Amino acid sequence: MYFVYLLRCADGTLYGGWTTDLKKRLSTHNAGKGAKYTRSRLPVELVYWESLDSRQAAMSREWAVKHLSRQAKLALIGTVKPSEKIKPMSPKNNTVNK
Repeated sequence: MYFVYLLRCADGTLYGGWTTDLKKRLSTHNAGKGAKYTRSRLPVELVYWESLDSRQAAMSREWAVKHLSRQAKLALIGTVKPSEKIKPMSPKNNTVNK
């Protein structure tokens, strides 16, 4: 399973990417070992994701999402139901917040 995701950075900007493990990737970003863009904008929060069946589909969708306007990305974020959101992880100890 592959995922396309959007993060909200501490400065309010959005960052998008793809991964096979959302929790691990979020931990990597918050540990300062993720994308160069997010390293100076910590902590980051996972605000949107969607699952895809193939790496190619995930990469194509990531490209499409990255080319959306900020308003369109915010609209995407608004489509996630609260019950579908995963619990955020603490950037200090990479444990799930309750």
